Amino acid sequence: MMKKVQKGFTLIELMIVVAIIGILAAIAIPAYQDYTVRTQASEGLAMASATKAAVSEYRADKGVFPANAAALGWGAVLPSGKYVASINVTNGVITITYGGQSNGAIAGSTATLTPGVSPSGDVVWICQDAPVANLPAGTVFPVAPTAGTILGKYMPATCRP
Repeated sequence: MMKKVQKGFTLIELMIVVAIIGILAAIAIPAYQDYTVRTQASEGLAMASATKAAVSEYRADKGVFPANAAALGWGAVLPSGKYVASINVTNGVITITYGGQSNGAIAGSTATLTPGVSPSGDVVWICQDAPVANLPAGTVFPVAPTAGTILGKYMPATCRP
């Protein structure tokens, strides 16, 4: 007699493969969503780099931090972007407000960059209320570093408390 050779997969084998793919997707999708939100939050920090330079130059020139964005000669509110609604300056502190096309997890949230002055007179920055352990001893902050309203898990590691 001739033997029949089995070809293909059984239903149970296919169901196991589908279940494994479902478990992997359930783990990967939330991780990817956090990644995309962190990417959007990074846009605000990148956009603020020009503002940081302007605030530092103002401090070097005048000896004090600018009271507001208008003091920098840039107008009342600084530029916005795809995920950033506005960037503003108050007593040297840069506040980034997220909006536009940003994810709902950060829309309407803020991030802060607080300037300080090192003993050598250089302007140093604290992102949110991150630890100040790596700054030179004797660094003075005219305004205490404060956290914005954005969750720390969406910020880069240097901005996490």
